[in-house]
Amino acid sequence: CQDILIAVVDGLKGLPEAINAVFSKTTVQTCIVHLMRNSLDYAGWKDRKLVAAALKPIYAAANEQQAREALTAFAHGPWGAKYPTIVAAWERAWEHVVPFFIFPPDIRRVIYTTNAIENMNRQLRKIIKNRGQFPSDEAAVKLLWLALRNVLAKPSRSVHTWKAAMNQFAILFGERFTEARD
Repeated sequence: CQDILIAVVDGLKGLPEAINAVFSKTTVQTCIVHLMRNSLDYAGWKDRKLVAAALKPIYAAANEQQAREALTAFAHGPWGAKYPTIVAAWERAWEHVVPFFIFPPDIRRVIYTTNAIENMNRQLRKIIKNRGQFPSDEAAVKLLWLALRNVLAKPSRSVHTWKAAMNQFAILFGERFTEARD
């Protein structure tokens, strides 16, 4: 069975539990971008930029303690009073936000969002939708393979960012990292 070091999830209920049931050592991390989008859905349109700025100290904190203090400050501040549902959303997700803070900045830049995966899925859906029907399953698989090849040929993140993160993964996960790459 393969090992998964980190799984970044978008808040789908039950997904973290399902991942941990199969891959018990996996660190499950909430997608910070999805959590922010969800939070801003509770805010009025004219308040969104200000609320986003007020939430930034939480996910930009150096460690879990500072993040908790920033969340408490947000909760007791004017935005927390006006939008208690935002505080509740962060509290519900906190268990899967906390792992984010054990990683150094190089890894945080790689794991804070699932947008790259969603972008790839969107491109694959567009290709399938435009094609419509396929004469066989093999034809569909070939089209998806070609599409994936084209999508992956376009770099979405710099190689430098991934290399720095991989070095940190090797330090943090030791043997698990080496085995996962084999």
